[in-house]
Amino acid sequence: MQHPKTMPALSSRFLRHLVIAGTVLAGTMSAHADMADIKSRGYMTVATEDDYAPFNFIVDGQPDGFHKDLLEDLKAYAATQSIEVRQEILPWTGLLASVSSGQYDMAFTGALVTDDRLRVFNFAPPFASAQHFYVKRLGDDRLSDIASLCGKTVGVQAGSALLARLPELEDMMTEQGCAIGDVVEYQSYPEAYADLANQRLDYVINALISINDLVKNRGDVFEKGIAVSGAGFAGWPMSKQSPELLEFATGFMTQIRDSGRLAELQTKWFGEAFPDLPTVPIQEVDQFHELAGMN
Repeated sequence: MQHPKTMPALSSRFLRHLVIAGTVLAGTMSAHADMADIKSRGYMTVATEDDYAPFNFIVDGQPDGFHKDLLEDLKAYAATQSIEVRQEILPWTGLLASVSSGQYDMAFTGALVTDDRLRVFNFAPPFASAQHFYVKRLGDDRLSDIASLCGKTVGVQAGSALLARLPELEDMMTEQGCAIGDVVEYQSYPEAYADLANQRLDYVINALISINDLVKNRGDVFEKGIAVSGAGFAGWPMSKQSPELLEFATGFMTQIRDSGRLAELQTKWFGEAFPDLPTVPIQEVDQFHELAGMN
């Protein structure tokens, strides 16, 4: 359902987040491996993508990013249990559906935890914050606090977790005695950022890491604003029919967190570490809402 003030920009097809309907259908069509099956065959399969910097991307034909580095740690951890890790690089549009159908055991990418996804998947303990922030043009002194955003035109990706949690910003504005302006939905964030740079938008909302990456690479054009939502999380989704695999992934997260490796890679790729993330899997909508401060 479209936000009452939204206006579609360019296309109504959703590339990154509107995959849940197909995912739910696929999840009803196939059995899923758990650790007994994985150990019996000797390997587990992880699906990654190649166009979601800084999580996964390609440089000179080779994978790079946070998950490329962390994959080596996952392989070493799995090897202690005589398990090989096999990676397959897929386009995002089919990735979650492939995991839901049982074709792959886990999505090893920067998937945001959402209500809809939690109806299909369990998530390993999150490896990064996905709290929502706004970004503005560099030097735009009109925008600072929540009240200054009221009535301004905002861009957000259509069908995304960011759009779904926009009511949190609306509630913040209501507390300031004002209301949100026009919301423009985009097929992709590069299009939204182009319109922001060209002054067709006042600000754009995206997850923290994506905004950090944008400002790192285009700090001559854009500037990071403040948080416009409660907490958010990025984690690895896997089938709810694979509880032992979830325990395996949780054990891996515990190891890299306790060793300092997770903070090292967070700082390298995300620009900051996140020491206060939940240390338990996220499995239910109510649990997610409590952890994110949405109750």
